[in-house]
Amino acid sequence: MTSADAFVAELDAQNRIALERIGASAACEPAEDVTVASLLVLALKNEIEATECAAAWIPSTPEIDVKLALARQAGDEAKHYRLIERRLAELRVPPPPDIGPRSPMLAYLLSLETTVERVAAGQFTREALAMVRNDEFVRFCESRGDASTAALYREVIQPDERHHHELGRTLLSQLAIDDASRTAARRACARTLELAEELQEIARMKRGISRGPGC
Repeated sequence: MTSADAFVAELDAQNRIALERIGASAACEPAEDVTVASLLVLALKNEIEATECAAAWIPSTPEIDVKLALARQAGDEAKHYRLIERRLAELRVPPPPDIGPRSPMLAYLLSLETTVERVAAGQFTREALAMVRNDEFVRFCESRGDASTAALYREVIQPDERHHHELGRTLLSQLAIDDASRTAARRACARTLELAEELQEIARMKRGISRGPGC
């Protein structure tokens, strides 16, 4: 059996294959009516769902280290929501009255019952996905001359997402200690990335949306 650290490194390498593909798709030029502000409105839903997911897992997570990591993440994602909301106000764009129905991604994440699956899918994989998408969004903002939004993501939001991912890596190395837990982690990572690709393609085909940020 490989060491836990080696397993996590192997899983990360597998994730990177899908992340590179997702990043390339996200880099496509969006429809003409897609603006920085319209993508920020979509980002609000991502942030509130990330907040809700992390908070929902706290009561049923027995491991103290993971429980505290989820609490930190919930606070960070809520902070991101407020920062994006403030930036939209500066752009004179009102936030939506509600975030709409639960996304398939959130529904899947909330269905996960074990801590190893939650950490693998949430902090380890979805936060890595967020960093890839945020990088593309920063480039899009810069191409549109919006230095303020680019700086918000580059200097505040991205460092938080990187922290969540790295913490997920550390926690996963503590949790994925046998064949059963590693199989569960692989399955959770794969399904998270599969859903992300499906939803990204739907957004691109139906609404011309690409270059959108993560959470």
